Amino acid sequence: MLAIENCRLTWPDFVADYSLTVEAGSLCAVIGPSGGGKTTLLHMIAGFETPQSGRLTFNGQNLLPLEPAKRPVAIVFQDHNLFPHLTVTQNVGLGLRPSLRLTDQEKTLIESTLDAVGLKGFDTRRPGEMSGGQRQRVALARALVSGRPLILLDEPFSSLDPGLRRDMILLVDALRRRRAVTILMTIHTPEDAADVADRMAFIADGRVAASGPPAAILHGSLAPRIAAAVSNT
Repeated sequence: MLAIENCRLTWPDFVADYSLTVEAGSLCAVIGPSGGGKTTLLHMIAGFETPQSGRLTFNGQNLLPLEPAKRPVAIVFQDHNLFPHLTVTQNVGLGLRPSLRLTDQEKTLIESTLDAVGLKGFDTRRPGEMSGGQRQRVALARALVSGRPLILLDEPFSSLDPGLRRDMILLVDALRRRRAVTILMTIHTPEDAADVADRMAFIADGRVAASGPPAAILHGSLAPRIAAAVSNT
């Protein structure tokens, strides 16, 4: 389980104070207005931001003393963060070895992971030769191949058209069930994830204003506020 307890971060113009629990193996969709603190939450979990107080644990392990590379976390950014001069295999291989000195076993793992995300036969292509959806699949494969049990997705599909965005969310859901990973995914179209997420968290003003089953969040007392926030995202 991911447990975030009163993790407080302060800046001159913004204060965040997060408390949230996410069960192991589940998918939590994180929604809220732009600038409300969704990305900051993911960055804190990944180790890019350090809270001044609070507790952050995953499966009982205290994550706060660990530098980002040592945390059981992989993150996929909105811009996919691929290297244009590297092939698909090399970009995915960075999730295993930054040196790219890959063993035959690791190459086989990359091949099977590319197959799992629907990119079989794309191993020698470069990002510039692929569509936006295909590039996001490469980034997802890199996160999966790392073997990290906690994956953070920071609005990775926001630039895709609605049909492809939905397909990618369904793919993420299928892969997390197959691989038994825990996923936090920020998303500005909550209806796309309402039927696949186990939990939904509404973040505004640097706080988790509500969390629970998607139906309860989207149709509960905060529904008008959520609808207004999402429409302005």
